Amino acid sequence: MSKLEVKLNNMLQFASEQEVMSYREKINLCQKQIEEKSGKGNDFLGWVNLPAEITEEQLKSVEKVAAELRGKSEIVVVVGIGGSYLGAKAVIEALGNSFSMLNDNGTKVLFAGNSICEDYHAELLKVLDKHSYSIVVISKSGTTTEPAIAFRLLKQHLESKVGKSEAASRIVAITDQSKGALRKLADTEGYRTFIIPDDVGGRYSVLTPVGLLPIAIAGFDIRKMVEGARKAMSDTAANVPFEQNPACQYAAARNALYAKGKKVEIMVNYTPKLHYVTEWWKQLYGESEGKENKGIFPAGVDFTTDLHSMGQYIQEGERFIFETVLSVSNSSNKLTIPEDPDNLDQLNYIAGKRLSEVNHMAKLGTIVAHNDGGVPNIQISIPELSEYWIGYLLYFFERACAISGYTIDVNPFDQPGVEAYKKNMFALLGKPGFEEQGAELRKRLGI
Repeated sequence: MSKLEVKLNNMLQFASEQEVMSYREKINLCQKQIEEKSGKGNDFLGWVNLPAEITEEQLKSVEKVAAELRGKSEIVVVVGIGGSYLGAKAVIEALGNSFSMLNDNGTKVLFAGNSICEDYHAELLKVLDKHSYSIVVISKSGTTTEPAIAFRLLKQHLESKVGKSEAASRIVAITDQSKGALRKLADTEGYRTFIIPDDVGGRYSVLTPVGLLPIAIAGFDIRKMVEGARKAMSDTAANVPFEQNPACQYAAARNALYAKGKKVEIMVNYTPKLHYVTEWWKQLYGESEGKENKGIFPAGVDFTTDLHSMGQYIQEGERFIFETVLSVSNSSNKLTIPEDPDNLDQLNYIAGKRLSEVNHMAKLGTIVAHNDGGVPNIQISIPELSEYWIGYLLYFFERACAISGYTIDVNPFDQPGVEAYKKNMFALLGKPGFEEQGAELRKRLGI
């Protein structure tokens, strides 16, 4: 196999091929809205043609800064939350060595600002005491609470360690072109900067410097990743017929199941390297579709690990779930199970087999078992874990997400509900202008 494949045969007993195909006309209309930028949120459709618009000059600029930061840093800390870190984290985890303390090029990419956990950031600073490091801070506004707190801590720590001038040469800001607190600070302090395009939202930003710079710092080939995304862009475009378009097929299948009452989609993988691809996918689909009391809830599991914790519920719990199984056809390593003369564990029947074969059979056996237990399965597979195919996969999911959001008639590119918790947090912390709301919340919470 040398392409991404979407297989629907293990879901058709729950939503028939005719029911899936009934979405064709609607989805073709959604594709037209995406191409013509005529649908909801059309001012955030810059990601659609982004792979084809990335220039040689832009790639060289990212690669140059990445090389400079690697040259002076054992660690680069990427500060961001949501789409400002999940895409880069997903790619680095998928392509990297699961057990390396430092990457082969000697630079480790760590992440901060994706929580407000005191222990996490205190422990990070203790690590940074012992290593040379640089910072990539990512925020359009510069005022998002979690990354702003982390950057304040890290900036102070780095300046006290190497001096203000040297610290400025070790900080790169990825932010708005002309406005916002981080843009103002970067201009004042002389930080090198990259721009987050105005028409690309955070969760669709992995192919901008938001994702490309950290991925390049980690030592991976961003050119091949962009090449894969360009092919996905071509393969999922509006002029590709529904029957040949994997993004359209995936969007139609999941919406056909949603119409049947399957309201939770569980993304399943069989390699731990894809854990953060699932985390990135969860944000993409949850934040894009979960509006107006609509949308499929995205969840994730790592099999076979989670078969020993979540498997029982998936097999026999309430039947409102379906699985999307993400597979990698070929492993880059080869490891066979040895023969044991005592055979106390009774595994000699699989001696000589590759672990990838055993894992594959576990996948197939689980699909059948869950199918028999009333769980539909969509299967998505890519040939290998490489920059090219990760780039292809991420764009494929972005395109299918936009189609799916338009299919249920929501704006897939905004996130108005996210503001509710922020306002409450500001009020409880005593932010100026929120005093009255803060008093009401304290009374309500009994504090």
